[in-house]
Order: sequence, then structure tokens, then C-alpha cells
Amino acid sequence: MANAGSGSLATILFLFLFQAAPHKGAAQYPVVSQNLVTDNVSVVEGDMAIISCRVKNNDDSVIQLLNPNRQTIYFRDMRPLKDARFQLVNFSDNELRVSLSNVSLSDEGRYVCQLYTDPPQEAYADITVLIPPGNPIIEARDEVLSEGNETEMTCTAMSSKPAATIRWMKGDKELPGKPKVELTYDKMYTVTSRLTFTVSKEDDGAPVICIVDHPAVKDFQAQKYLEVQYKPEVKIVVEFPQGLTREGENLELTCQAKGKPQPQRVNWVKVDDDVPSHAVITGGDLYIENLNKSYNGTYRCVAANSVGESYDDYILYVYDTAPSTEPAAHDSRAGEGAPRTVDHAVIGGVVAVVVFAMLCLLIVLGRYFARHKGTYFTHEAKGADDAADADTAIINAEGGHTNSDEKKEYYI
Repeated sequence: MANAGSGSLATILFLFLFQAAPHKGAAQYPVVSQNLVTDNVSVVEGDMAIISCRVKNNDDSVIQLLNPNRQTIYFRDMRPLKDARFQLVNFSDNELRVSLSNVSLSDEGRYVCQLYTDPPQEAYADITVLIPPGNPIIEARDEVLSEGNETEMTCTAMSSKPAATIRWMKGDKELPGKPKVELTYDKMYTVTSRLTFTVSKEDDGAPVICIVDHPAVKDFQAQKYLEVQYKPEVKIVVEFPQGLTREGENLELTCQAKGKPQPQRVNWVKVDDDVPSHAVITGGDLYIENLNKSYNGTYRCVAANSVGESYDDYILYVYDTAPSTEPAAHDSRAGEGAPRTVDHAVIGGVVAVVVFAMLCLLIVLGRYFARHKGTYFTHEAKGADDAADADTAIINAEGGHTNSDEKKEYYI
């Protein structure tokens, strides 16, 4: 024990004398050399930092590590500084590696690796202490929203170093926020981000997430679910009949209404007229027996809640009673003005057939007249067929008169 104590005392005395004695000339000023290498360190408060001083080409010179106040932490493998948080990890001719446990903000600064050559060589390792922010706090201006309204939310990340970055997500879409950074008295940063957006009914139940990005933490976030009220969505469903609505049949309609809050009542009205007196309305159901054409018109289902009012229309057209041989009809709801459409189609078809027949007839007649177009002899010339010779034929053809010109008629 005495020898160990004497060795330590001798080392401390050597350090004191070595640091106190000035070097001659310019040699007393250390220089930064590429022969001595170290690395900057970022460490989360409370964790461990490793400082490594490495020599590429060592000529048996002494390596030592100094703190930001230039106090010697390690001289070779000896630790003069009375701070047990520093521990020797490795010592050789080419490296001095030291650990610092339970790092605090006061440990931040520039550490010096020094090699005793002439002149001395130095390299610097900056230790940066990261302090994670507290749990993010998300607040909303409105707890319950109505579709189409604008709302505002804030997210705060307190007491971090360096300042955190805040992002906003609504579902899978990123929204832009407006950040504000404040430096507190203890040299910490508090960041607040403000988000403003307009909600729709699709946002009901959607999470709005505040994501805090900081080198000391990962997946740091807070979220709040939206509650959005919206006016009813209304849809009329035809329960019966499945095809065309015809005289004498029954009609049954169901009004489906969904909203937030859920509409308590739905009303049936007939646009520009009264609902038939014998129609039966039960909640969202409308039932009409023994249809006739006097019931034609637009039937509207109206639903309302505290947010607003919505409606859906059904256009009724009652057809004549279908013949027994008539093929199946299409849905009547899709056929507003369907009778006029059917009549026009039939008339158009007939006209097309007539026009086509007339065109065919004109073509046939034209081809016929084209083939028979030319000259023909009159009845007076027909007697020439019975003549014995040419002279007699001419006399018979001319009725006993000589005429060198042949009589012709043209049929046009």
C-alpha cells in the first residue's frame, strides 16, 4: 500500500511539475495534429459517455485526457481527478479510452486529448448532453365539433435540449402546424405547435396525433380522437314493388336516415301536393295501397337533427296495368318521364323503318329505269318485221311514203 501511495504521489508531482514548467520558445503552445484522433459524443442525460484518444504513430509519448476546465482526468493509466464516474476502459501505446457514467448537463463541454511531444499535440472531443422533453401535452379548443367548423389544437413538448420538433398527423395525412420555441431560465427549450383545420363528417372518430421528434427519444407522441357531429344522411329504399309501379298495385317505401346525433324523427311530404289521404306513414315507412295515376309526383323524406336537415326524393309514376304477355319491366324509380321516353322510342323506330323502306324502293326503281333507258320504234315501224325484202319493209314502215329519216320516240 505504501508503494502504491508513493507511486501515485510521484505521478501527481510529475504532472504538477510538467504542467507548471514552460516549454522553450514556441514549443509551449500545443498544436492540433492528425496523428491524434478522437470523436465527438452525444449522450442522453443519465447515460454513459465513452471518450477515446487514439494515436496513429506513437513514439512512446505520454497520452493524457483533460476535462473542459483543463484538469487532468487520466495521465496514462492513472486518474488524478477524484471523480469515480470516470473509469479506465482501455490503455495502450495507441489508445486511452475512458468512460463517464451518469452524465449530467454540467459534464457538457470540450474534452482534450493531449500527446506529450515537442510541441505537444492536441485533439478535442465535444460532449453534448441530450435532455429529452417531458411527455407531450395535447389540448383541443373544442371537445365536440360540427361538420364544416374550424377547430384549433395545441401540442407542447417541455424542457428539452436541444429543442424538439413537432409534427401533426390526422389519419394518414400530415397537417402543417405553427411552432413556437421558448428558451427557459435553465437553458432548456419548450416547444408549442398550434394546429388549425376544418372538420368534416369523415373526421368523426379519427385520431389527431402530435409526434415529437428529438434525438434523445423515439416514437414520442400523444393523440386525441375527434368527435364530429353531422347532419343526417337520407336514403329512400323501395321495398315493393321491385319493377314498374302499375295501377292497382301497392307501394312501400322505407326512409333510412343516419346522422350524429341520430335524427329522432323523419317526415314524409309530397312536393307541390298533399300525401294521399289513405297513405299509411309509420316512422320512416310510407305505404300506399291501390295505386292510380292521380298519385304521381315526387315524395320526399326529410330528416333533421341539431346540426341540420337533409332529404331524399322518390319520383312516382304509375303505369297502366301490364298485359299478361308483357315482359318484365324495369325499376320505376329510375324512370322519371319513362312513358314519354318509351313512346318516342317506338315512334322513332317506326319512322326509321319507313324511311329505310322508301330508300330501298327508290334504289330499285332507279336501277330498273337505268337498265331500260334508250330508243324504241313506233307501231308504224312494226310492219317492217313482215316484209320480204328491204324495199318492201321501207314502204310498209312509211305507209307507202319514202322517208330516209327513221322515226324515233324517247321515253324518259
